[in-house]
Amino acid sequence: MLLVNQGYNLAFAANGFDALAQAAKLIPDLILLDVMMPDMDGFETCRRLRSDVLLRDVPVILVTALDDRDSRLLGIEAGADDFVTKPFDRAELRTRVRTITRLNRFRRLLAERTKFEWVVEQADDGYLISDDAGNIHYANTKARLYLGLPSDDSTPMTETFHQLIRKQYHAQPETAWAIWPDSDHDSPRYLVRPETPSSKPFWLRVDTLQLNSSDNAPWVVHLRDVTAQMVVKQDKWQFQAMIAHKFRTPLIPLVTGMDLLLNYGEDFSIDEIKDIAGKAILGIQRLQSEIEDILTYLHASKRQLNAKTLNLDEIAAMVDQISTDLQIESVSITIDPELISSGLTLAIPANSMNIILREILENSKKFHPARQPIVTINLSKARYSPSLVIRAADNGVMLSSEQLAQVWTPYYQGEKYFTGESTGMGLGLAMVASTVWNAGGKCRMYNQDPGPGVVVELIIPFETDEEQNEGL
Repeated sequence: MLLVNQGYNLAFAANGFDALAQAAKLIPDLILLDVMMPDMDGFETCRRLRSDVLLRDVPVILVTALDDRDSRLLGIEAGADDFVTKPFDRAELRTRVRTITRLNRFRRLLAERTKFEWVVEQADDGYLISDDAGNIHYANTKARLYLGLPSDDSTPMTETFHQLIRKQYHAQPETAWAIWPDSDHDSPRYLVRPETPSSKPFWLRVDTLQLNSSDNAPWVVHLRDVTAQMVVKQDKWQFQAMIAHKFRTPLIPLVTGMDLLLNYGEDFSIDEIKDIAGKAILGIQRLQSEIEDILTYLHASKRQLNAKTLNLDEIAAMVDQISTDLQIESVSITIDPELISSGLTLAIPANSMNIILREILENSKKFHPARQPIVTINLSKARYSPSLVIRAADNGVMLSSEQLAQVWTPYYQGEKYFTGESTGMGLGLAMVASTVWNAGGKCRMYNQDPGPGVVVELIIPFETDEEQNEGL
């Protein structure tokens, strides 16, 4: 009756055995224990509580009519935290209960925080706690490493999360970061540290969780290294794209020639048969050469594959060859004359650019209603950065705002549909984005105005003199 309506959840036990059973089930914040009980007195009950791993830290107040010195000592030896004799002052008991429960809760919170910090400090991922403005209140060792903070946690963190990531990362995709730190979005967020001649690209996936539903509740930010997954996906995508290109072209004359000879051989003259066979042999020889190139690719190092830098005047030749391979008749390219004479090179290898252009042109054909797109490609210099802007526009389908927001997302967990006509559009463009992001660039896609069709815009940095020297 004394503790009813005081904000406590009360549970009652008739004897020591019942008390032990209920305590094991509830793990209470405080136990008020009478000494004089049948079967098992309060001293023995207290001793058993203290011998239980789960209950040894639960505070116990012995409440008894015994008021002699020996009884008090016996209670303390049994493990009691406090000793109240009857008759007791009601206000005093309420105060003791309130004080001990508060202290116990603080102790539990401190113990849980200690466990949490130990586990988080041992984690392979980065964890930090911040507010809506990005002010960091806690960061574990891994998060400090990722953000370039001192390993000593006693050093105050004066910069916000956004200020720290701008120093070494590109936040992609931009549409997902525009609603930071909201976690209710479909696109994963990434921090990308671009590749340099002396270091590989580095990827962090960033997830957020608000600790409670209040307006000013702090956010837990999870930083996970996904570099290995992204590299594997990029390598797989580039290899598959190369295989498709290298096998398709030489097989056409070979298959066509064999089909003619099989079905109409008796109608051809000897010279015609020799001509068909000669073209087929050329196809076989080219196929053999392509297979050798593939085997070389498999045994080449990443550095060897990316060693060849890209001059701007090579892009036009790439576009012509790709459009011929894909049988796209209407592809035009214009390049700012100042770019050609500048001698600038791109911070992206030639083999990667070839695959990027092939992916863009292949998508233009794949998603065009008649499979015959009109594509215009324009190369110009960016206004506010030493970068190349590539704009590829077609007259195909239009995309919704949701599709445009998702199109660059590098899913390495699955593919999604984008137009309802063909599957797999998202994965190829996502790998285009990841390749461009690795170089420190940006990607955009938007509908033509007026339509129909979309524009793919890539902003790719030029190599600096320092990077070119390092590459040499």
